[in-house]
Amino acid sequence: MSALAPTLEAYFTQRLISQRRASPHTVAAYRDAWRLLLGFAVGRVGKQPSQLDIADLDAPLIADFLTYLEQERGNSARTRNARLSAIRSFYQYAALRHPEHAALIARVLDIPAKRCQRTEIRHLDQPEIDALLAAPDPGTWTGRRDHALIEVAVQTGLRVSELTSLRLSDVHLGTGAHVRCTGKGRKERCTPLSRQTVRMLREWLE
Repeated sequence: MSALAPTLEAYFTQRLISQRRASPHTVAAYRDAWRLLLGFAVGRVGKQPSQLDIADLDAPLIADFLTYLEQERGNSARTRNARLSAIRSFYQYAALRHPEHAALIARVLDIPAKRCQRTEIRHLDQPEIDALLAAPDPGTWTGRRDHALIEVAVQTGLRVSELTSLRLSDVHLGTGAHVRCTGKGRKERCTPLSRQTVRMLREWLE
């Protein structure tokens, strides 16, 4: 067995999950990055995934992989940088376990992220908010549910994953009404609710 397979397994099971307690979203994103890289390496090197070694995944191959993501898969620079971050994270872990590959690992870690444009994040204006809130059909159960979700989303700015993971115990509708959630990066957020949203949520919960 090559050094790559057990090191990659330990990276996911011990480093990401046990030690860093990475979120399922992070683990899935890193898994997908490595699935793509291994598939690319198999076609380039001509070995099966279980036969690939760290020496096979050198800086030139990683650079070619990043180019492949942009030119053939049509990924954006932002996605390309996210895949590179997953690769770098593993190589930082591998550097301590395989000093015999120190020079190769250093060259991979030197691959720079690509500059990309930052999209301006616009807020919704009141007519847009009103149009969203008017879209669900109040005569149906799903329509009332969707209206409640949109109302809370507009009021709190929660991400979709945060919104759909809310539990009844996270919503406090008494004095100092608020919604509490654990969001990205396991950061706890507490967002106040307006009187209108409190009235709507009470009706929905009933």
